[in-house]
Amino acid sequence: MTEVEFHFNAPDKLAYACRFVRKALRHEARVAVVAAPGQLQQLDRMLWELGATDFVAHCLDTASDELLRASPVLLTARPADSMHKEILLNLGDAIPEGFDRFTRLVEMVSLAEQDRQLARTRWRGYAAQGYAIARRDLVLKEGV
Repeated sequence: MTEVEFHFNAPDKLAYACRFVRKALRHEARVAVVAAPGQLQQLDRMLWELGATDFVAHCLDTASDELLRASPVLLTARPADSMHKEILLNLGDAIPEGFDRFTRLVEMVSLAEQDRQLARTRWRGYAAQGYAIARRDLVLKEGV
């Protein structure tokens, strides 16, 4: 069964996503990031702008099959179609289709009240399906 965790209180979801995927790559994990197309484009730019020592090999789901297979990080609006099945990072508002094909699902939640409300709805959805949910408070981890 997929491990589900919520990371609450991200001051900037995209900046945190950059740090998250960079750390995952250091552990040799493969990550699919799901978000709205505009957010994916923005995240793509941010990942390219990281310093040379923080480079994160990634691609959008519109890339060639060869690049999709080679990239440890996939930015996608359709995680159910992803070749990656290890970690799914959800920056979106809804429960991602096909999340149960992944070993681990990480839900990113910002400080915005609307985002928190949508996260509560997703939490209830996972709980209703029988998933045990872990909670991480990012405010407590700032500076660590």
